[in-house]
Amino acid sequence: MKCVRTLCASHGLHRGAPLLQSAAVRCGAAPAGRPFPNPDFTRVRTQPSPNLHLHDSLPRGFCSSSALRRCWSCGSAAQLFFCSACKVIQPPSEEATYFQILNCDQTFALDIQKLQRRFLELQRSLHPDNFSLKSSTEQGYSEKQSALVNKAFRTLQKPVTRAVYMLQLHGIELAEGTDATADSSFLLEVMEINEKLAESRSREEADAIGQAVRETLKVLTEQMNTSLNKGNLQSAKELLARMKYFTNLEEKVKEKLTENL
Repeated sequence: MKCVRTLCASHGLHRGAPLLQSAAVRCGAAPAGRPFPNPDFTRVRTQPSPNLHLHDSLPRGFCSSSALRRCWSCGSAAQLFFCSACKVIQPPSEEATYFQILNCDQTFALDIQKLQRRFLELQRSLHPDNFSLKSSTEQGYSEKQSALVNKAFRTLQKPVTRAVYMLQLHGIELAEGTDATADSSFLLEVMEINEKLAESRSREEADAIGQAVRETLKVLTEQMNTSLNKGNLQSAKELLARMKYFTNLEEKVKEKLTENL
């Protein structure tokens, strides 16, 4: 598809997702009188697998991390959010994926309720109000970590943005919006649904169209899960374009139902 382009270096979802990078982390100086342990530590890079179902390799636990980090305050081993020793909040990881941040399997078929519970747990722990009496450094890290967790959750919560992000982890990005170069028969189908929705004069008619759209989205979502689990990225790109169209149709149905039908 003409709108698909391969990225040499991804800047994340809409140029913001924290994709895996190879740069080593530069830690701050150790506190006075305390030597900084192992200053030449090596960050372990996590490579994305051709198979997107990577749950076996993902870290688990509240403060999980994909690489060795050192606390900016005491120099001890640090996890994604807090130091294991002094419990001080850490700066956001440049290498952790959204799946690692939210401690969930890197697969398209996510448990959304579990994802939401993890999100709320992190937000309670990282909320800036908890650090109002801490140093300005800790306050700043709290704000950044909280914003990153919010962004990770918004991205993984919905199927379309989740699929976009998973493709981006493999260096593939679709242009924003829908794909005008999609199959002509598919575009005709979408156009006909739009026309039926525009001509609908009752809530029952709009509801029926909405039900059909949701059923199509369910099928597309299942197909997307299969394609990503098999590592079939070309199929996933094509399915994503279709999902975008039907997601737009779903929003139009909602708007239609708010009108005085």
